[in-house]
Order: sequence, then C-alpha cells, then structure tokens
Amino acid sequence: MIDLSITGSVAEITLNAPSKLNSLDEQALDDLDSAYAEAETEGVRALVLRGEGKGFCAGRDISDVVPATDDALGFLQGKVTPLMRRMAAFPAPTFAAVHGACLGVGLGLAIATDVVYVAESAKIGSPFAALGATLDSGGHALFVERLGAHRTLDLIYTGDLMSGSEAVAAGLFSRALHADDLLEFTRAKASTAAAGATLAFRESKALVGAIRDQRLGLWESLKEENHAQGRLCDSADYGEGFAAFQAKRKPVFHGH
Repeated sequence: MIDLSITGSVAEITLNAPSKLNSLDEQALDDLDSAYAEAETEGVRALVLRGEGKGFCAGRDISDVVPATDDALGFLQGKVTPLMRRMAAFPAPTFAAVHGACLGVGLGLAIATDVVYVAESAKIGSPFAALGATLDSGGHALFVERLGAHRTLDLIYTGDLMSGSEAVAAGLFSRALHADDLLEFTRAKASTAAAGATLAFRESKALVGAIRDQRLGLWESLKEENHAQGRLCDSADYGEGFAAFQAKRKPVFHGH
C-alpha cells in the first residue's frame, strides 16, 4: 500500500506494507507513480519518501514470482525505470528517510531521490548472489561511481551488506543518523527546503543531474550555471532574497 499525505507545502509518501518489508509488486509501483503525480499536481514544494515498519524497502516482491514465466525485463524497464525517472524529475526537492533494508528496487528509489538520510543501522548492498540474479535499479552505476569497481564487485560477489554508517562514510548517501531521530530530522529538512527558494533549487537540481548524466566538465557546467542565474534574475524570489539581505531581515520565498 502506498500512502500520500500533504501538510502545508510538503508531501509525504509512505511505503506501507510492513509485513513484507515494503517490497513492491507491479501494482505498488503503479500506485507509487500515481502518488508522485498527485503530489506534483498539488504543487508541493518538497517531498519526503519513507517506509513503514522495520525497513525502507526490501526490493521487488517476489513472493509470487514464477521464474520460468517471469518477465524481469518488462518489470524493470516497463515499471521500475519509468518510476525512477518520474521521481528524479519531480519539480521540487525530494528527501528519503531510509532505515532497515534498502535493497534492489528499494535502493533504486533512494537513487532517484535528491537527498537521502539513512539510519546508522540501515542495510544497503546487493542481495542478489543468493537469487541467481544481478543487481538492478541503478545499483551498478551508483556503486561504481562512488565506491569504485573493486568494492562494487566485492559487494555483488559476496552479498555482504553495508550499514547506513558505512554507506555514508563511503559517499553513497548524505547523512547517517540514529534510527530514532531519522524521520523527524528528514521532515525538518524537507520543511526547511519547502520554505526556501525552491525555484533556485530546481535550477540546481537540473544542473546536478546534467553533470551526473551528461558528464559536464567545469567550463560547460559553469556556462549552465551562468544561464541559470540569468533566468533567476527575473524571479520574485530573487528580488525578495536581495531585498531581504539589504533590509537585514529574513526572506519570505514563494517558489516563483
């Protein structure tokens, strides 16, 4: 089950199937896609993704999968990848609070989120060695880019899992916190972002994505930064930010 709640300008999407560690079947992926679409339609200025129960998301729900007839390509390319693209393109800052298992498709959800905070005790890696399957949902790209080829293949071959603390120390995600503090911290950061200059944040989000996906170098990314700043000059938030600075008061941004 996928739950969506909106408080003020912040959406919170909850993976709510704790009995199966929030593992996802095709219907759950469709529902998650719909939740992101609804949050976008509502014009929220930040979004939090979390999992109910003992884990964030243990990956694909394979409880009823028959290997002989499984269409893994259709599931991944037809369902998971389009969802991840929607999540990554969400027009506002997105945050994930990751605790417990974050594996397979669950790892993909984290990869497609702007900022990921993890519990120190979270479990992250490639559990596929025991399934005769390969790491999916963007895991290879994430691990090779941030851990290097040798550590990536070590995790894949052994099936060993990293703790949240180890994952953050290795540069996989942003911050590691005690599990009891994780959700409150994530919600607070999302609320702060939602009250900020979200139009400017969208420019940075697009530029960071281009640097990652198109491998922009210094001078090309500098050019894109310049154009982004030029576009922002005409925005109300740009004017408000400068006016507030000059008047020595706190700015009030509206995201336009």
